Amino acid sequence: MKRFVILLMLIGLSTASAWAHRLDEYLQATILSLEPGTIHATMRMVPGVAVAEQIIAQIDTNRDGQLSQTEQEAYAKRVLNDLSLREDGSPLTLRLTAFELPSLESMRRGTGEIVLEFAADFSKRGSRHELIFENHHLPNLSVYLVNTLVPGDKHIRIGSQFRNHNQSSYCLYFETAGSTPASGPSLTFSGLNAAIRLGMHHIAEGTDHLLFLLTLLLPAPLAVSAHRWAGRTSARKSLLKILRIVTAFTLGHSLTLTLAGFGLVKVPSQPIEVLIAVSIFVSAIHALRPLFPGREAIIAASFGLIHGLAFASALSELGFTGWYRLISVFGFNLGIETMQLIIVAVTMPSLLLLSRTSFYKPFRVMGALFALVASSAWMIERVSGNPNRIAQDIAQFAQHGAVVFGALFVLSLLAYVMREHCADRMELQAEPQARIDTSHLETS
Repeated sequence: MKRFVILLMLIGLSTASAWAHRLDEYLQATILSLEPGTIHATMRMVPGVAVAEQIIAQIDTNRDGQLSQTEQEAYAKRVLNDLSLREDGSPLTLRLTAFELPSLESMRRGTGEIVLEFAADFSKRGSRHELIFENHHLPNLSVYLVNTLVPGDKHIRIGSQFRNHNQSSYCLYFETAGSTPASGPSLTFSGLNAAIRLGMHHIAEGTDHLLFLLTLLLPAPLAVSAHRWAGRTSARKSLLKILRIVTAFTLGHSLTLTLAGFGLVKVPSQPIEVLIAVSIFVSAIHALRPLFPGREAIIAASFGLIHGLAFASALSELGFTGWYRLISVFGFNLGIETMQLIIVAVTMPSLLLLSRTSFYKPFRVMGALFALVASSAWMIERVSGNPNRIAQDIAQFAQHGAVVFGALFVLSLLAYVMREHCADRMELQAEPQARIDTSHLETS
């Protein structure tokens, strides 16, 4: 009788899940399985009703309403190209081992499940391994899940696991017994390393956090005159100002990250996310016209307290306690600071070079307007709970951050060289006139 009741419950749950069709997201769930020398993975992908046509367009490339074997295999390989798997820092080659796609009708109903299976070989050298899995397939439409099965082989032992906020990045530490010994850190220090990586990855993906800081840095090389940004300060003063802003932001979010990481402060995530958008909006207005000139560091520290609470929400997903929580808080914060300093160091030369040219004013205004639009879209999205197109486009644009920073540096360098060239030409043109004037004075 008991088995019969359990069977009825399972049937009921499966029926409920069949009727509860996904609506506006592309669910991609990946399960990893570790065997000696090999990693197997299964991906189950379910397009929601609202995004099904976009997914179908990716697969049915000839638009004939049929999924040929060639189209199915091409899509499976396209998904595989958007995945990456690294072992101890070295990329692994992924092999597609099987794939199965549902009918177009079931995908349109939100019940069609795409199944992909792939595998990769990992090195048997060393007893401790770091495995990093990343999924970048259609990030604007997708939500991700990833986990690892309990190994069936007793010689493989799972250590710590780390995920970023949307599980598009997953880090796993594991040990293998009976393999070639290798000198390396213990799982505790491996966990620290993973927490650092997670912090770096989180801030690299945290478009709103970076946009706040970069927008606040926009007027850093400028001086204030009659309540407007006018003229520029020296390179030394600009650097000191930038350093004060970054340090203040670091102190602010480090404080609340630590407090929230140990459960001493707890605030609901929605108001925090809304306030982060507000902080970007305020800094954008300040970049257009001074609101708090000379007090940017105070503002950075104040809003940094809010950003730290958001960082802590990502850290809380790790679920560590005791000593491991201390390690994770320290490592996560260190990773955030490392990536933050890298991005500021990459951006700072461009700001300083551009601020010495006439191009800086339009650049500052365009950057501030972009931040205003982005923060407004985020505020609407986070208050209403409904995604909007502008926020999605900004997320897609942010994926090309490295290209944007590189292009910005090249353009700033060209602008600075053009300015110097024009200054030299003006000086050369002025010299003959100066000689004529001097000669005229001597004759007189």
